[in-house]
Amino acid sequence: MLKKMITFAAVAGLVLALAPAARAEYGEWTMPMVTVGNLGNGPDTRYGGSYGAVDYFYNIGKYEVTAGQYTDFLNAVAATDIYGLYDTNMWSEDQGCKIERSGSGPYTYIVASDYANRPVNYVGWGDAARFANWLHNDRPTGTLTGDPLQDAGLTEDGAYYLNGAMSNGALYAVGREADWKWAIPTVDEWHKAAYHQNDGATGNYFDYPTSSDSPPSNDLVDPDPGNNSTFMIDLDPDPDDDTIGSPYWRTEVGAHENSGSPYGTFDQGGNVFEWYETPSRWGGKRGIRGGAYRPYWSVAASAQKADIVDYADYPNGTDFSPGLGFRVSEALGASFISAQSGRWDAGDVDTWAEGPGVAPAVYNPVIVNGGYTVTVDAGGGVGRSLLITDSGTVISRSH
Repeated sequence: MLKKMITFAAVAGLVLALAPAARAEYGEWTMPMVTVGNLGNGPDTRYGGSYGAVDYFYNIGKYEVTAGQYTDFLNAVAATDIYGLYDTNMWSEDQGCKIERSGSGPYTYIVASDYANRPVNYVGWGDAARFANWLHNDRPTGTLTGDPLQDAGLTEDGAYYLNGAMSNGALYAVGREADWKWAIPTVDEWHKAAYHQNDGATGNYFDYPTSSDSPPSNDLVDPDPGNNSTFMIDLDPDPDDDTIGSPYWRTEVGAHENSGSPYGTFDQGGNVFEWYETPSRWGGKRGIRGGAYRPYWSVAASAQKADIVDYADYPNGTDFSPGLGFRVSEALGASFISAQSGRWDAGDVDTWAEGPGVAPAVYNPVIVNGGYTVTVDAGGGVGRSLLITDSGTVISRSH
């Protein structure tokens, strides 16, 4: 199935303003994650939409998925590349992420070292879903056969039951499974991590994912003064003002080290647009959020213009672009999401189960620094640590 390349058209009259962390460790590389708490926060309704209300705890990628991480994925499962996980533009195009494929089958993949920590691009929604399934299945190595049943443990089942889906229609029909471990963020997960002020179960949001209501600059300086993103400022007359130009175009993830969101994510306002899981409100399409580095559709993503990104670009599940990538979300477990609530005092004893059919563990809250730290022995010597506010509401979890 050939993918369709999309270009992001400029919309007349738009200003460029349209424009403690968890870590999943995997052998030679890590997937830095941040925890998004404040269960039950209100939605962002300031600009006609209703986004960001999430009533469960989750982790989200601190950074966009990098070319290096995606290369590991390709080498693990795409020796035959039955599902078109690699696009030749990644290597051949000037603005590609410089992943090179060798061989005529079986294939091998290598990424140029100075691109490995920059975001992957030229990926469709289906590619992102298969990457999430691969994480869900604990990063297996195997040969994809084209038989969805045989491929289920690699890419075709997990957070998403893809079952060989390749067309826009088939991918659009796919939804998140209840037992998901890793996934593409929903629009609400993405919006909350980007804009919510991380100030409790409130409906307070910033305009930009750099913890600011002021439009960011696009400067790459050391040290970063804050409120910067990687995007192009369209100057008249030319030349335009890129954060960085050729050959890299995109900065390394997290390069604007003091320009994170209140939850500690980076680059949600630049580098590449990002797929989200939820169908676009405009109907029949998968949606995107964020900002991108250039060319004609460069923006430093504002909450106000979020829906216009979807409308102007109108992406499908098989579309790809040099300005389009993704990040991932991670589930925190059914027992945690079910919300430990109420108030605990020193010496109290309560129970906490890992899930259906699992014997509950006993834990004892201890007052620490004005709050409560609950240490859980969940069986088998596996520890779980929950951080609880002094009102008894769980706000984050390390694991």
